[in-house]
Amino acid sequence: MNKRVFNPRAIAGGRWPVLIHVGRVSGATYRTPLDAHPVDGGYLFVLVYGSRSDWVQNVLAADGARLRVDGKEVELAAPRLVGEDEAFQALSDAVARPPKLLRITEFLRMDLIAAGGGAPRSPMNRR
Repeated sequence: MNKRVFNPRAIAGGRWPVLIHVGRVSGATYRTPLDAHPVDGGYLFVLVYGSRSDWVQNVLAADGARLRVDGKEVELAAPRLVGEDEAFQALSDAVARPPKLLRITEFLRMDLIAAGGGAPRSPMNRR
């Protein structure tokens, strides 16, 4: 359902950050709208479906990806899984934590390869 309905609409709508990654088996380029938040030196991704998701495995295998956010693309590297404590410490207090009901305990953190221009900001917090 996500791949056929939600993802194309979310990408077309332009409100969600979109991760651009390469398939570890197919070599195809994929675009996945995600819950991504800027943190010091990079971005943190909430792993709603866990670390075994195809997009997570693709990013780990490729050792990076690109993120389209605020109308531009940024390069990300050094992907690593982090736990809830590290993730919550890195996130701004303004970012809502996932509900405990979802039992999200893993997050993916990646470093921004900056081309200049200041700290990233989350498009989800522009209200």
